[in-house]
Amino acid sequence: MNDLVEVRPGVYRDSVTLMRVSRALTERHGVAVAVVAMATELNLGLARDLGFAVPSATPGDLLVAVRAGSPAELEDAAAELERQLAARAQASGTRGEAPPRTTRAAARAFDASLALVSVPGEHAFAEALDAVEAGLSVMIFSDNVPVEQEILLKDLARARGVLVMGPDCGTAVVGGAGLGFANVLRPGPVGVVAASGTGAQQVTSLLDLAGVGVSHVLGVGGRDLSAAVGGRSAVQALRALDDDPATELIVLVSKPPAPEVARAVRDLDLATPVVAALLGPGQDDLTTAAEKVLRALGRDVPEWPSWPAPAREGAAEPGGALRGLYAGGTLCAEAALVAGAGGFTDFGDDSYTRGRAHPMIDPALRLEALRGVASGVVLMDVVLGHGADPDPSSWLAPAIRDAVARGVDVVVAVVGTDGDPQGLRAQAARLNDAGAAVFTSNAAAARHARHLAGG
Repeated sequence: MNDLVEVRPGVYRDSVTLMRVSRALTERHGVAVAVVAMATELNLGLARDLGFAVPSATPGDLLVAVRAGSPAELEDAAAELERQLAARAQASGTRGEAPPRTTRAAARAFDASLALVSVPGEHAFAEALDAVEAGLSVMIFSDNVPVEQEILLKDLARARGVLVMGPDCGTAVVGGAGLGFANVLRPGPVGVVAASGTGAQQVTSLLDLAGVGVSHVLGVGGRDLSAAVGGRSAVQALRALDDDPATELIVLVSKPPAPEVARAVRDLDLATPVVAALLGPGQDDLTTAAEKVLRALGRDVPEWPSWPAPAREGAAEPGGALRGLYAGGTLCAEAALVAGAGGFTDFGDDSYTRGRAHPMIDPALRLEALRGVASGVVLMDVVLGHGADPDPSSWLAPAIRDAVARGVDVVVAVVGTDGDPQGLRAQAARLNDAGAAVFTSNAAAARHARHLAGG
């Protein structure tokens, strides 16, 4: 075999950059597989499973494993690797000045009021603590942060009069600026407090499709409404939006919360009306909650855009097992509640993202799972916006077309707006052309999938 295997000690690049380098190499003629990633146990195991002879390494090292069809193609791939790494390092470099070495120093240099922390989970606490002690609110994009550290940070932030959004806060919009995975949303009267990134994206995308915008979207982390954390940041965020003159109505979004915490948060004495979108048995789904917001504002509820699957000659009767292959945790939880049966996997869960990019950026694990489905119904989400894959249909459409050819019914919920850089309707059209039924409402997609599975 024509393999290149290297471990480069102490060379760090973020997971998104390395995923894109790996993708660029894989697309080259003659390259069978390329793994360019930090040498975590997960990535070392992946390379070994692919048959590479990988030496010992530490998570602070860069792993390179490339296989090509010939020595010349391997040499070309190695040259392209160096070009990719050099170009991306230059693109992320500073303008010649020495960069700040601490979060506190960066805040002073740029007169900041909010810090975004996106480092491996074991290092996030120190950076977030530095920000809070410097008087900054902080959005912690990082996951795999211990709950004890989350509680300590949120208690300190409340004492300092700042807000901690996260850990595992994937989405926020503050003063019109999108942070993390953020859709392009029009400004408007609705404020959102969300213990759910993709849940907030679903609600705000539907509102945007109906012509209603947002003032702020304050993510608080997926555990904030758990019994352990007790809604610490949700309470602060609700009160902040209640004081905001631009916010006329608040939406509280969460995957299934602890009942006692949900009651305490809903019982807050606020002047601004609140619509709750707290998933759980017997509760509204996210689309129903968005429709309640529209009615509360005196707006008409539109027919949410959808694209039925193209008719197939010789298609089998509907039925079979239902599998949910999701990138968004709250969307996955909602679909499981609506469908009521089937096996659902959240590929954005911490167990899948340790040492690799989020599935909204890196589709590899979901594509592998989709290729392994031989029959029945597959339900998936595709989340658009800044930070997400710039063209998800380019990867998913061929895999969907192959699955449909095997007799699999594929249903896709596309969460996004007409302003998103990927193009909502263009993405939906490509997925539909590949044979999928496409919905902008995840709940509607789940109901349709349940019907196809014979539910």
